[in-house]
Amino acid sequence: MRSSIHSLLLTDFRSYAREELWLGGRSAFLHGPNGAGKTNLLEAVSLLSPGRGLRGAALADIGRRAPGEPHGRAWAVSTLIVGDDDGEIRLGTGTEAQGAARRTVRIDGEPATPARMADHVRPLWLTPAQDRLFLDAASERRRFFDRLVFAAEPDHAAHVASYERALRERTRVLADEAPDEAWVSALETRMARAGARVARGRASALAALSEEIAARSGGAFPRAAIALSGTWEQAAARGDPLEAIEAALTAALAASRPRDRAAGRALAGPHRGDLIVIHQDKNRAAAECSTGEQKALILNLVLAQAARLSRAQTQPNPVVLLDEVAAHLDSARRAALFDEIEALSLQALLTGTDAALFETLKGRALNVHVDASSLTVAEA
Repeated sequence: MRSSIHSLLLTDFRSYAREELWLGGRSAFLHGPNGAGKTNLLEAVSLLSPGRGLRGAALADIGRRAPGEPHGRAWAVSTLIVGDDDGEIRLGTGTEAQGAARRTVRIDGEPATPARMADHVRPLWLTPAQDRLFLDAASERRRFFDRLVFAAEPDHAAHVASYERALRERTRVLADEAPDEAWVSALETRMARAGARVARGRASALAALSEEIAARSGGAFPRAAIALSGTWEQAAARGDPLEAIEAALTAALAASRPRDRAAGRALAGPHRGDLIVIHQDKNRAAAECSTGEQKALILNLVLAQAARLSRAQTQPNPVVLLDEVAAHLDSARRAALFDEIEALSLQALLTGTDAALFETLKGRALNVHVDASSLTVAEA
């Protein structure tokens, strides 16, 4: 389903009092000095989806803040989405009061849940915070991979959230002097139900991404061999029935209660697995590769998922947000990235401090200079 962002309106969002960017469905490269507000624009688009966006920020911290104000102001992001099937749709999200802990969503003026936004736009992003993906804790890699899964399967986010809520509550109850065994059992049942679905979603995405990456061999980006180390994801990859995974996880959690209580955390479950990435051409773990190679490997995963979604007939086209990515690529890979974005008919927003990084994008994307949260648009 072809769809694209035609306009983006920010109100009291981060450094922007009120600013509108008219994209007309095109890709754009945003360039300007550090701190000018480039990443803020990408964050605004990332919040057109469930979750906390590419910065993972608290809602109260997103609104524009005047000196002396303890919290950010009420903020809003509004966009016009134009699709082949749905025509024009106005999508908006934001908070209604200063310091609000919940955000509202409206689709064509009508209240909606955040999950409904995934029916109209699917942002995928890569940011400098992910530069250490292969060096940080496994939780960061799981979070990155879950975001890729969610872009194709919106229900995955709900399963992850349900599992994590029950996990936190079980840990709290087990820490009591006399834990309520019935309540612990109920929480484990909830964990097993959600956890089995999380494992299945990850395993399914892994297989599809591996197939996509194999089909993309011979390109400018290094091939990544990917795997999941988790017991439950591996069971799903073997084709074990969902009910069997759920039952096995329930039994494992029950058996692990004494250890978990002593450790202060759950030692079994899909929150324990890891995403394993190998530079296939060098047969080397991603963590042992150069910074540039690591960036290219991550980018290849994002592009592979974007390529999958771009062919989906019943899902909106992905919008790819690439923050300061071009600076980490050599000229050949930058050109290959721009060519692939165009070949896949993707809408992408890219940022960088120097307009020269986007030389081969001129004539193919909107040229937007950002300075002090002010936008100057010129035909590239």
